[in-house]
Amino acid sequence: MYYLPEGTQVCGFYECSKCGKRFLDIKVMPVIHCPDCDMDIDMEIGPDEEMPDLEPMAKLLQVCEGEEVEKMDTLLSLAITGGDYGWI
Repeated sequence: MYYLPEGTQVCGFYECSKCGKRFLDIKVMPVIHCPDCDMDIDMEIGPDEEMPDLEPMAKLLQVCEGEEVEKMDTLLSLAITGGDYGWI
């Protein structure tokens, strides 16, 4: 699978309110950190700088279970790869 490890039975479908990206995650919580927005933060700070705020921005849209996990993973991966099945 593209987003999740093989054999995942339960996952969360999230949408980031900051960047708008939709993704799947093994964690099922009401709000989590967006992986894309977290990569944009520079964690190397100097002595006079403050640590950047890491607020969770991705909200849970749906809990996926069983066969629905694989279907959602396939649909989201097609949106990213543009329908190219070569990665499978």
